[in-house]
Amino acid sequence: MREHGGNLDVAQQRFGGAAEDWIDLSTGINRVPYPFVDVELRQWSALPSQSEVESLHAAARKAYGTDAPIVAVGGAQAAIQLLPHLAPRGRARILAPTYNEYAGMLSAAGWDVTEVSDLAALAEAELAVVVNPNNPDGRQHDRHELLALLPRVGRLVIDESFADAVPGISLAPEAGQPGLLILRSFGKFYGLAGLRLGFAVGSEPDIAALAAMAGPWPVSGSAIAIGRRALLDRDWAIATIARLADDCVRLDMAARSKGWTLLGGTPLFRLYNVGDALAAQERLARGLIWSRVFRQKPEWLRLGLPGNETEWSRLSAVLSSV
Repeated sequence: MREHGGNLDVAQQRFGGAAEDWIDLSTGINRVPYPFVDVELRQWSALPSQSEVESLHAAARKAYGTDAPIVAVGGAQAAIQLLPHLAPRGRARILAPTYNEYAGMLSAAGWDVTEVSDLAALAEAELAVVVNPNNPDGRQHDRHELLALLPRVGRLVIDESFADAVPGISLAPEAGQPGLLILRSFGKFYGLAGLRLGFAVGSEPDIAALAAMAGPWPVSGSAIAIGRRALLDRDWAIATIARLADDCVRLDMAARSKGWTLLGGTPLFRLYNVGDALAAQERLARGLIWSRVFRQKPEWLRLGLPGNETEWSRLSAVLSSV
């Protein structure tokens, strides 16, 4: 398995503690999740009906501001795993550094994969991948520049897993035209990653092909019930966007006090140059706070945002000793 955040079992093996003792800031998952709602027994005991699935799709279209075809899948990761089989193998170009599953999955499926550093280098690829905002550095790309790539690539995949907190950058309203495929994650912004829910938005042929590969029941009844309610709760989303923005400022100030340099991030995580990231991770871990480091970038440390005042206080106390 490729390296990812959320590997709390590794932290426990090295530093001890039960899972509930840790503050896991190694992911970009909102630590203030959407309030859990009661799910009817039927959602657990019966297979999801097509009308229930369509009601979830309608809620997602409304949340993402699109009328394009859409399909729910078991997290954005599920769509990434289907992506190599959406078209005949050819040249895949990925704007990097970015989420490491794209290169791994495409290479394993026989694609000719090249990671590039600027948008122009994506041209002429049969499949071009851009994560926007990017993980792990939060880099954002102009909507018009991305759309200008469409005539120059076979298929343009825009991963918007972290776009809920910055909705203005989304290309979901432009989806439906040939060659454009948008991937969305539900679990990150709504803090319910264990629900395993995500969406692909695109042209009719692409969405039909992905739906066929995903199978007849790609998401659970509970995911449909909770996801639909959360996606339609715009008041919660607006309040969460505002809170995350304030919390980013708070975390950046704390990091600056330690001499760490902000490299980028999104409203769900921040990326810092800390000099020796492994050493910083270990010092945080001794206070049972887990962070994300990157093998290829030994000075990079990524932190998610604490979820409540108790977690903020613990982080402040540990940082004071780092």
